[in-house]
Amino acid sequence: MREIEELIGNQTAIPYTIPIRFRVSIPLDDLLIFSAFTDYPNGLFGDLKIKFKINPHAFVFCQVNPIISMAKYYTMNKDELLGSSQQKLMDIDLMFRNWSLTFQYTKQFTQLGCTADLITGLHAEPLTESGLKNLICDIKPFTISIKNYVITEVTANMEGYKATDACLNRVRQFYSQRTFVVPAQRVEVWPFPTSATLMGIRTSQNIPLSHVTDFCLLFPKDARARTCFENPCYQNMQITTCGRNFPDMPMNILDQQFFQLQLNASNLDLLFEATDEFEDALTTPRNTATRRLNRHTDLTSFLITLQCERNSNGALTFDGLDTQNQNTSVELRGAPIYQGATDSYNNVDTSGKRPTPPILCTVHDTFWLFSPAVGGSCIYDTNHSFDEVIGPLSA
Repeated sequence: MREIEELIGNQTAIPYTIPIRFRVSIPLDDLLIFSAFTDYPNGLFGDLKIKFKINPHAFVFCQVNPIISMAKYYTMNKDELLGSSQQKLMDIDLMFRNWSLTFQYTKQFTQLGCTADLITGLHAEPLTESGLKNLICDIKPFTISIKNYVITEVTANMEGYKATDACLNRVRQFYSQRTFVVPAQRVEVWPFPTSATLMGIRTSQNIPLSHVTDFCLLFPKDARARTCFENPCYQNMQITTCGRNFPDMPMNILDQQFFQLQLNASNLDLLFEATDEFEDALTTPRNTATRRLNRHTDLTSFLITLQCERNSNGALTFDGLDTQNQNTSVELRGAPIYQGATDSYNNVDTSGKRPTPPILCTVHDTFWLFSPAVGGSCIYDTNHSFDEVIGPLSA
């Protein structure tokens, strides 16, 4: 807190500029292609390299609980406060005791570059002549942006093991007649042309589908949104393309059936568990027929994932949707559970702001094909299905 005061103390121009140093963790094992490299014979196909770029618009921010900041302020300045007027101590005590009754703090994240309502001040105002006071929160819209950034250090930790020459020779012989296949995915982003209205949304676009295994739907409320997306609280939601509906029946995206559908689509129904933020974003209602509901936690981890693979005798067939690079219509439709002034998706704020069009992401099966020929080669295959690539290898 004192560092911030010192940094902005001599600045006269608004907005203030504050240098911040933080660590960004990129979990390589969470990337599909790297998770498949457990048995990658490094000495056979060459070294792996990864190139990445930091998108400054993808970062998010969240205000620290002001009452915690007040407690830290009291701790750091305890001696000074004890030597000051008794009234100041009484005002601080009022804030500690009545905070939960005055303002419901949320852990809501906001995209850098977007505007959020933040608490900018706390003060006590006289309520009666007898000395009774009321705690007042000053709330103003704030925008936090990154002007520039510098990467000062990059580190990575990956496990491996050493193979003997005899082992490498056996592996080299094994792959002399076949390729080493690493499954991967490619995601393409297709914003729909029209936004939601008071009655809901019905929009479509013509795009090519190439071995699409999943559809993902995002509902941005601001054109600058990159990672913060909220639940639109819609019903009768469905995608139609290639003569099929996804899912088979229209969905209410707040009910138990939809929740289980999303857990299954994200492989979070058995071994892996969903985070509290993800579950809250899927299940927390934002409104009723008569009023909008305040957030009690972060609800910006929402997306809809719809699987496109066929289910054959309990086993998925990874064929995906494929139109041979020909455009086909993809239609999205749905309606708000509660229409009108309480619609939290269509009414972004109280000033009449409307959401931007929803975004469709198509997930495609792709493959890295490695061969020891000519000292090592690599082909990124985006044109064949899972069965077409794996079938000849398992024959």
